[in-house]
Amino acid sequence: MKTENRLFAIIMVSMFFFAAGYGYWTWYNHNPAYGRPGEVEWVGTIALLFSGLLTGMIWLVFWVIARRIDLRPEDRPDGEISDVSGEVGFFSPGSYWPLGLAFTTVFAGLGVVFWLPWLMVVGAVALLFAVGGLTFEYYTGTRKLGPQ
Repeated sequence: MKTENRLFAIIMVSMFFFAAGYGYWTWYNHNPAYGRPGEVEWVGTIALLFSGLLTGMIWLVFWVIARRIDLRPEDRPDGEISDVSGEVGFFSPGSYWPLGLAFTTVFAGLGVVFWLPWLMVVGAVALLFAVGGLTFEYYTGTRKLGPQ
């Protein structure tokens, strides 16, 4: 977690510098015709500031976790690739549910983009069914795992 901790800390500090630089830049170049500074463009400045704060929240989570757990092999300077080898998890080789998730997400997203409440509702309901199908794929039907 040290790597993620450092990465998000760098991004957070960069966002705060960008916010300060953007605020100064818009203040200084607001009215160049008269040769004097004007107003700050607040929307971009606040957006960059909030981006830094949101990144700071992620950094804080990684920082707390990094303090609580032992060093992982990728965090140690003497860590080897073979230290993290092994089984990653189980991935279904012939599942069609990810395709269904993609289509229902597209429908729900199109409903949001074009602000069609009926399509948002239909997409959300279909998305819930697709998530349920993916989750319980190996608990029912012909692919049921365990004793038959």
